[in-house]
Amino acid sequence: MTMQGWFLILAFTGVLLALTKPVGLWLFALYEGRRTPLHRVLAPVERGIYALAGVDPDEEQGWRRYALHMLLFNVALMLFTYAVLRLQAVLPLNPQGLGAVGEHLSFNTAISFTANTNWQSYGGESTMSNLSQMLGLTIHNFLSAATGIALAFALFRGFARRETKTIGNFWADVTRVTLYLLLPLCVALALFYIASGVPQTLAGVVDVQTLEGARQSILLGPVASQEAIKMLGTNGGGFFNANSAHPFENPTALTNFVQMLSIFLLGAGLTWCFGKAVGNPRQGWAILAAMMILFLAGTAVTYAAEAAGNPVLHQLGVAGGNMEGKEARFGIAASALFSVITTAASCGAVNAMHDSFTALGGMIPLFNMQLGEVVVGGVGAGSTASCCSRSWRCSSPG
Repeated sequence: MTMQGWFLILAFTGVLLALTKPVGLWLFALYEGRRTPLHRVLAPVERGIYALAGVDPDEEQGWRRYALHMLLFNVALMLFTYAVLRLQAVLPLNPQGLGAVGEHLSFNTAISFTANTNWQSYGGESTMSNLSQMLGLTIHNFLSAATGIALAFALFRGFARRETKTIGNFWADVTRVTLYLLLPLCVALALFYIASGVPQTLAGVVDVQTLEGARQSILLGPVASQEAIKMLGTNGGGFFNANSAHPFENPTALTNFVQMLSIFLLGAGLTWCFGKAVGNPRQGWAILAAMMILFLAGTAVTYAAEAAGNPVLHQLGVAGGNMEGKEARFGIAASALFSVITTAASCGAVNAMHDSFTALGGMIPLFNMQLGEVVVGGVGAGSTASCCSRSWRCSSPG
C-alpha cells in the first residue's frame, strides 16, 4: 500500500461528501416539482412532451396506477429495443455492416438494459451498430435510471405524506429527472470525456499502420455520450467489450476518477433528498454514513489484499502487489477502489478483471453483490432499499 493510494481513496470520499448536499438539493427541487434555473430554457420542451403524450403533470396517481404506468412504459421500451437489435442489418448507422443480433441475445439484452442490469454477453464493438448502441441501449441507460429515481421519489412521498393516497405522477417524475438532471449532467460529462480523448463520432473504423508495419483496424463510435450515462445512471454496459479498461472509454487517471464519482453521485444525493423530504436531513446523513462505513471498510480490505499480493509468490521470491488482470495505467489502488464502487452501486462497469483479484480482494465485490444494493446501490434502487430498511428498524417493536 502507498500514501498515494490512500490519498486517492480519501480524496474520492471527500469530493463525494462535498457534492452530496448540492446534488440532493437539485433532486429535492425535482421531487417537489419546483422550478430550476434550467426551466428557463427547457420548460417549453417539458410542456411539449406532456402535450404530445397527453399527460397532465399535475394529476397525481395512486401507487397502483403509478406502478402500472411504469411497467407499461418499460415493457414498451423493451419491445422497441428488441426490434432495433433484430432489424440492425437493415437500419442505418451501421458502418461495419453488422448483421442482425440473434433473437435470444436481442431478448436478453433488451430485458437486461430495461431493468438497469445491463448484463452483456456480447462484444459491443463486434456486435452492435452505432444505431443500436445509441437508439437501442443508450436510451435505456437514461430511462432505466430515470425510472429508478422516479420510484425513489414515489417512496419518499409515501413516507412524507402520511395521510395521502397519491404518490406523484410517474410521467412527470421521469420527464423532469431526464430533462433537468440526467441530460444536462451527461452533456457536461460527455464534453469532458471528449476533451480527454474519448471518441464521439459516427465513423466506424480507422485503419492505421502499427510500428511493426502491420495494418490494424481501430473501431470508433459515439462512445463519450454513452460513457457519460453508463456511469451516471449506474448502468455499466460499455461500448467496448473491455469496458472502462479500454483507453477509448477511460483514457486517463482523471477520467477514471470522474467515472468513479459519477457512479456514486446520484445515489448519495438521493439520501440527502430523502432526509429533506421527510423533514429531517439528519436521517439522510445517517443513511449515507452507514453506506460510507460499509464502503470504506470494503475498500480498505480490497486495497490491502491486492497491494499485499499472493503470499505463495512471495515465498518464491516474487515481490509486489497483484497486478494480474489490472490496467497498468491505473494500478492497484484505483482498480481496488473502482471494484468496490461499481459492485456497491450495482453498476457493473469495470476497469480491472475481478476474477483476477486475490481471494480476500475478490471477496468484497462478491459481498457487495450479496448485500443487494444497500451500499449506495443502483440509482434509486439503493436509496429505496436503504430507506425501507432504516424505516422498518425505526418502526419495529423494541
